[in-house]
Amino acid sequence: MFIGEYTHTIDPKKRLALPSKFRGELGSKVVVTRGLDNCLFVYPIRVWDELASKLGTLPVGESGTRSFIRVMLAGATDVELDSQGRILLPEYLKTDGGLKKDVTIVGLFNRLEIWDTPRWKKYKNQAEKNTGKIAEELGKLGVY
Repeated sequence: MFIGEYTHTIDPKKRLALPSKFRGELGSKVVVTRGLDNCLFVYPIRVWDELASKLGTLPVGESGTRSFIRVMLAGATDVELDSQGRILLPEYLKTDGGLKKDVTIVGLFNRLEIWDTPRWKKYKNQAEKNTGKIAEELGKLGVY
C-alpha cells in the first residue's frame, strides 16, 4: 500500500527518483499516465492491468466514457525504473502534468500521483478546507 507524500526533483534529463519506500511494491516497471486534477498517475503493472481491463469493458457508446478511456489509455506509457529507482518522464506527460523541477509524489493506496509541488500545496490547502463536509458525505456511505 502506498501512503505519504515526498518531495523530489526532476533532473535535467527528465528523470525522477521514486521514493525508495515504494520501489519494492512497484517492481521494475510501472505505467505512468495522465491523472485527474492536473497530476500524473503511476501504477504498478499488475494494478494497471486490472484498471485497463475494467476500462476496456466500459460502454464506448457514451461520449464521457470514451473521453475518459482515451485520456487514460492514450496517455499511458510503461517505463522501467533504473538501478537508482528513477523513471524517465516523457515530455508530453511532463507538460500535461505541468511539472517543472520540484514535484511531490503522493502515495494513494494502489497508485502514486506526481504533482508540481506548488500546485499540490494549493490543491491540498483547498481540499483540507472541505474535509469536514467530505467526512460527513463518506459517513452517509458507511465509509467513515
